[in-house]
Amino acid sequence: MQRFVDNVLAVTKESVKTFTYESLNNIVRLINGVSALLLAILPGKTSILEGIHGWELRPTFRGPRLPRWMENGVSSFNQFIHELSVDSDTSSSVDYSSGEEDTDGSIHPASPLSQSSRVSRTSSFPKYDRRWTRFFRCIFSWILFPAKFLLEIPFRLYRTSYYRGSEAPTTTGSPRPSRLHSIKRAHILKDHVVQRATDRRRGVIEDLHLAIEIFIEAIFDVVHKAAHCLLSPAATFRTVLRWSYSHSAGTKDIPAGSSDASMSTATLGDNDPTPTERNTSFHQSLNTDARTCRDVITEFGYPYEAIPVVTADGYVLLLERIPRRDARKVVYLQHGILDSSMGWVSNGVVGSPAFAAFDQGFDVFLGNLRGLVSREHVDKNISSRQYWRYSINEHGIEDIPAIIEKIHEVKTSELKSSQPDLEEETDGDQPYKICAVCHSLGGAAILMYVITRQIEEKPHRLSRLVLLSPAGFHDDSNFAFTVVEYLFLLLAPILAPIVPSFYIPTRFFRMLLNKLARDFHNYPAVGGLVQTLMSYGAGGDSSNWVGVLGLPHYNMNDMPGVSFHVALHLAQMKHAGKFIMFDYGSAAANMEVYGSPEPLDLGEYYGLIDVPVDLVAGRKDRVIHPSMVRKHYKLMRDSGVEVSYDEFEYAHLDFTFSHREELLSYVMSRVLLVEPTPKEQYGQKVMKLKKKDAQK
Repeated sequence: MQRFVDNVLAVTKESVKTFTYESLNNIVRLINGVSALLLAILPGKTSILEGIHGWELRPTFRGPRLPRWMENGVSSFNQFIHELSVDSDTSSSVDYSSGEEDTDGSIHPASPLSQSSRVSRTSSFPKYDRRWTRFFRCIFSWILFPAKFLLEIPFRLYRTSYYRGSEAPTTTGSPRPSRLHSIKRAHILKDHVVQRATDRRRGVIEDLHLAIEIFIEAIFDVVHKAAHCLLSPAATFRTVLRWSYSHSAGTKDIPAGSSDASMSTATLGDNDPTPTERNTSFHQSLNTDARTCRDVITEFGYPYEAIPVVTADGYVLLLERIPRRDARKVVYLQHGILDSSMGWVSNGVVGSPAFAAFDQGFDVFLGNLRGLVSREHVDKNISSRQYWRYSINEHGIEDIPAIIEKIHEVKTSELKSSQPDLEEETDGDQPYKICAVCHSLGGAAILMYVITRQIEEKPHRLSRLVLLSPAGFHDDSNFAFTVVEYLFLLLAPILAPIVPSFYIPTRFFRMLLNKLARDFHNYPAVGGLVQTLMSYGAGGDSSNWVGVLGLPHYNMNDMPGVSFHVALHLAQMKHAGKFIMFDYGSAAANMEVYGSPEPLDLGEYYGLIDVPVDLVAGRKDRVIHPSMVRKHYKLMRDSGVEVSYDEFEYAHLDFTFSHREELLSYVMSRVLLVEPTPKEQYGQKVMKLKKKDAQK
């Protein structure tokens, strides 16, 4: 009787799991199909999706990509547990990644069904290569599912009873499991050559299916134990007595840890056969990509240093560095809006400006402007409204001056300690050259910094500016931005006290965004629809918006936000048609800050820029049109600034988040124009001769 009940429960459990999986899968297919239909009728999708490989531009009957543990078509919780235990041996040294990782180690934003993803799937599951096979299999599975479900019940009963009767105990040292382990591991390592860590981050759909399976498994486990107690009262009575005796003998139960308690698990090392312990916490099981810029830099074997910077108004910024301490050429990289230093290293060793500059002998500094959800400030009790009360003015006259001065302090100290004759060689001049490479909002902030420092007659310490699609002029934009401009200007007095900033406020919703980015990758029609709608909101810009959402600087722990006053400042610039500083709303307030009733028009002060400037625009950029970058160029040229201008076939985010060899070569060619002065070159030759003499 006990065996019969076990068989019935086992078959029922697997049937329920199969039914729930197929139901969820059909729902996802419906969503993907509806998204494909909507995507087919949306205008302008071809230009928006043309730069992203693998998007489905027409409806398809092919079902969505199965979760990692369902690629063989088996709906079994035990199958997932087996796969997870095999993966644990190879995943201990691999972080979760939001982008595709090619054989050269470069990280790209995760675009749905990109080339490396398709290659990875081909290497792992060759039976899914044929599109027609998948098409007919999908059709017949829908038609024959009811008959298949009914006919499988007797076979499952027979198979379960047969395996229970012929089951033999196995030991941990048996050769068969180890052989299976080695085969599985070889396949996994082969996949990692092309796509090392991307598939290790689950999406919402995969998490939902896993949660349903775990719930069903738990329910049937309770039912099975209850049935066992009813059918075997003697065994139940003995178990209760044994449990009571263990308590009376002083045996302590294992304490129930909190959700953050860690569990020690043993895994076999790659080279050392002895088990090594690793801690698995609850937050790790959430399976999101929360890597930092430090993780990316050190993963590729580069040195890293974090330098805290405190601004004059108390904001704590993070200045990150790939140090080359004896270098006398410095590159300072500054990100744009809703971005962080991660943008400069997100394309891996080959495609990232930060790594390219370091390989060329530069000391690389990566700046982070104020505006993170973590709200780092010297005043730990600062309110959210007080923290977010800043505009682009504060980026240009508070953040960047503090960062540049910290770089100057660090470099001067290091060079003086390593080169004692530095003061005589430089004769009191700055002992290094610094080139700033800035994108979007960072370009506007660095221009504001240089001009205001010149007005205040303070050194700005920069030798060259390379500005990639810089902000500042925005009067040439589409209808969507114009509507947003008037809404901001009209509702600013009402919204400013209520909405201090724009960001995702809770860890749960940030985690949800991180996982949804993975779902957009798995289900191409849904991802294409989201990509198209986001592009509409960005003026039709064809950047890989969905891929950028999957990058780890949008993670559950932290993310960059946008202050309401920064957005209002951009609306003021667009409305005025000038590169102005923030308008405080009244002549008296402006007079107190600027000494004039109107905010300063920075374009009128371009003649104060005394360093070469290289401007770069994107022909496909719909956020900052090329005409607006040319406006910077014309004003600088007419003011006598040494300025150059170039255009590339790029969208707005392609300047940082896409691997563009042509752009990277251009940027590095401009950065390499920063050379030491003849006096410094002579001093370097003297130092080399002294080192040679010392070696002799």
